[in-house]
Amino acid sequence: MPKMKTHRSGAKRYHVTAGGKILRRKAGKGHLLQHKSASRKRKLSSMIEVSATHRKLVLKELPYAGYSK
Repeated sequence: MPKMKTHRSGAKRYHVTAGGKILRRKAGKGHLLQHKSASRKRKLSSMIEVSATHRKLVLKELPYAGYSK
């Protein structure tokens, strides 16, 4: 059997923790930052867990997310 391929853009966007949680960056920190407050930019720079509704879609892109590295 051939190996499954990881979706490379998904691998760069998501981080899988040892406990199996999938983390992502918050949207809104890419550009147009000068009018946003410092506290808002700080809050946007933290990681957040992928919601339960999107978890299945993200795991499709990361076929080896459940395996140990």
